[in-house]
Amino acid sequence: MVDVLDDKRTATRFRILVQIAERQPAVSQGEIAGEVGVTSQAVSEYIRELVDDGLVEKEGRSRYRVTKEGVDWLFQAAGDVRRFVNHVTEDVLGAVGEDAAIAADDVEEGDIVSLSVEDGLLHATPGNEGTATGVVTTDAEAGADVGVTSFEGVIDLEPGSVTVLQVPAVRSGGSRAADPEAVAKRCEEVDLVVATGVEAVVTCHKADIEPAVTFAVGDVAAAAAERGLEVVAVTTADATGRVTDTLRDTDVSYEVLEA
Repeated sequence: MVDVLDDKRTATRFRILVQIAERQPAVSQGEIAGEVGVTSQAVSEYIRELVDDGLVEKEGRSRYRVTKEGVDWLFQAAGDVRRFVNHVTEDVLGAVGEDAAIAADDVEEGDIVSLSVEDGLLHATPGNEGTATGVVTTDAEAGADVGVTSFEGVIDLEPGSVTVLQVPAVRSGGSRAADPEAVAKRCEEVDLVVATGVEAVVTCHKADIEPAVTFAVGDVAAAAAERGLEVVAVTTADATGRVTDTLRDTDVSYEVLEA
């Protein structure tokens, strides 16, 4: 269980702080009590604690404002809740739903299959010798898509990582200041190469590389690494921060190098 949901008091504290942030600076404790489902006296006590902890500052009678520390705490708590929701929707509910996989061999409805991830895609192999298994819901020939349900176990998957190769912006030399040979060498044995920014795309072309995508690079690189792929993201200097922000938010391992 994530921290903010560990106990009722912490969860209530989170909800009240959200209400203050939404209503500030004029805060009606009675309205908050109605929204959260506690008494006005309880709201008053929670607000007093939030003020004492430096998460809220009092500006006058019934006037409160969330401090920078309070905003930071809300962001962290919201991130905890988001990760928990993702766990429920993807790991828990996904286990009782149906997903699609590529059949590694011919299968028939009701067959037990072992599940694995190859090239970022779910594969189903007849038998139950893998660390994760499921039951196919349709007949399928080898190479076809097949429905899988009744998931058990955990897929043995080693997360991948992302190498971000930064190309100078055009005002600093652009692709002319990059080393296409070094870029080509970095990309030789990876599973996926993506690029964002004109300077980065041109550098790839000079290295005889065609990027798989040239937009939403952070999201694509993060999703690929989460599925076990090794990724190189060639980025123009101006775009590097946006890419690394996405990688950091998704807890993907990455390093930034000069191209």
